[in-house]
Amino acid sequence: MTVTWEELGWERLGPGVGRCRLPRWDCTVGLVAGEGAVLLIDAGSSLREGAGLRARAQALTGRRVTHLALTHPHFDHVFGAAAFAGADVFGAVGVDTALTGRHAREELRRDAVRHGLPEADASQAVRALSAPGRPVAGEWTLDLGGGRQALLANVGPGHTAHDLAVLVPGEREVVFCGDLVEESGPPQAGPDAVPSRWPDALDRLLALGGEDALYVPGHGAVVGAAFVREQRDALAARFGVSG
Repeated sequence: MTVTWEELGWERLGPGVGRCRLPRWDCTVGLVAGEGAVLLIDAGSSLREGAGLRARAQALTGRRVTHLALTHPHFDHVFGAAAFAGADVFGAVGVDTALTGRHAREELRRDAVRHGLPEADASQAVRALSAPGRPVAGEWTLDLGGGRQALLANVGPGHTAHDLAVLVPGEREVVFCGDLVEESGPPQAGPDAVPSRWPDALDRLLALGGEDALYVPGHGAVVGAAFVREQRDALAARFGVSG
């Protein structure tokens, strides 16, 4: 009996492409399945959550996750990464400093605990964190088999200094935006944000996907190009960025 995306908690966005919204922080995780490989986009907020995502992805596709793309170095997107042993892990070039530096790791742990992650889970995830083995400086095309490709693009800085987006070509392109775009509330700009460059990052997202693409925020419902453009203009006004 065939199991549907919806039965396993995934929202199908196109052939072999979907996402799920995780509880508590409403963080989006993307999934792109080819005939020979499976790409997961972001990894959840703990090793336990990452292990659950690994099992759900394998139940849906019949294959293990072979590639993992981390859109940016915040705990709710990266703390599950170590659950994907053996996967090729991608991140924007330089993201290793935000994941493996002693001060950065401690700040990640503190931020997770401040937001309500149990201290034991936060400490466990931090100890297991490692730098992505595949740093993306510009663009990197993954061939997942069966004609399915995914383009990983270093479009930041913006929400952080290390923002990675994923474009999945198809009859209707799908762009996984990370937290460069948020639908469930105003975009969050923490101390690691680069506000002066954020509108430019959204312009790059729009150039990648075009007017008809589906844009998948890091938090919230899937949106269109008009929403991304409105958020770009609102961020430019919020931070006094011209152009």
